Amino acid sequence: MKAVRYFGHKDVRVVTDMEKPVPSGDEVLLKIGGAGVCHSDLHIIDEGIVSGVTFTLGHENAGWVEEVGQDVKGFKKGDAVLVYGPWGCGHCKPCQHSQENYCDHQSEQAFGGGLGLNGGMADYMLVPSSRLLVPIHDLDPVIAAPLTDAALTPYSAIKRSLHKLMPDEYVVVIGVGGLGHVALQILTEMSGATIIACDITPERLEFAKKLGAAYAINSMDKDAAEQIQKITGIRKAKVVIDFVGASSTIDLGTKVVGLDGDLTIVGLGGGKYEYNMNGLPFGVSMTNPYWGSRTELMEVIRLARQKKIHIEVEKYNLDQAVEVYDKLRNGQIKGRAVLIP
Repeated sequence: MKAVRYFGHKDVRVVTDMEKPVPSGDEVLLKIGGAGVCHSDLHIIDEGIVSGVTFTLGHENAGWVEEVGQDVKGFKKGDAVLVYGPWGCGHCKPCQHSQENYCDHQSEQAFGGGLGLNGGMADYMLVPSSRLLVPIHDLDPVIAAPLTDAALTPYSAIKRSLHKLMPDEYVVVIGVGGLGHVALQILTEMSGATIIACDITPERLEFAKKLGAAYAINSMDKDAAEQIQKITGIRKAKVVIDFVGASSTIDLGTKVVGLDGDLTIVGLGGGKYEYNMNGLPFGVSMTNPYWGSRTELMEVIRLARQKKIHIEVEKYNLDQAVEVYDKLRNGQIKGRAVLIP
């Protein structure tokens, strides 16, 4: 079968001689419908954060059950499913709460399929346990694949702060890319707070307004913080969610978040923040959430089935994987790219 394989630092190739896996026990073989292309893949490819192993890329995966192991219950051939992305041990307390993203044994194992273990940029994917599958019912797997990260991650981050997002408050979203453009839709549906979006191109700022942002600010402007404060007034923003995570965007967040607010850094931009007593308003919580739980993925699927959120998708075939990663590096992907076998 065909697959997009990671061989080491900056070495990604499309191969055609992979053997089709055979499931056993609680394993499930999926026929892949679509695999999302994520910025996290670039951290693996360009920075070598996963080393010493060769594997198939792709951690945003959806498809149809092709074959099941003898111990699988509740799934049959043809069922349309998403693959929950972070794979924990399945036994510790966080995993039992469906929070495998915070598995106690995370430091001892690969993060999941496409993140050290074989992922879904292939004709078929072997999922190690049926607990990692979530039915999508009438959703198209090609369109649904990015929900596993591009929607689940912002959804989980927003839920942390939902109790603070009242109609008289402001929320700032920094970065209107693969995750940020979904965050705007989720905020529009789930909170009454006024949304201020930040990005660096006129196209994305206009896109943000179409998705529910009341204001759109170019974060590269030297007075971006002042522009935001003119909107929010002295109270500033109750919640800031940074989907970039660069030093410059973290700095912007610290300037516009208000007392007892939340500064949530989702993006993996490698930024740094040096704490000092005068750097943040009192009561601010700075967090770096990772992905979301399986039950939250079920909630995301419900939002998508209700047509309350959608992901802007660009479709490519597996043979175009290297080209797509180049486009992603250069900021040429609007929304999410999906590879289709």
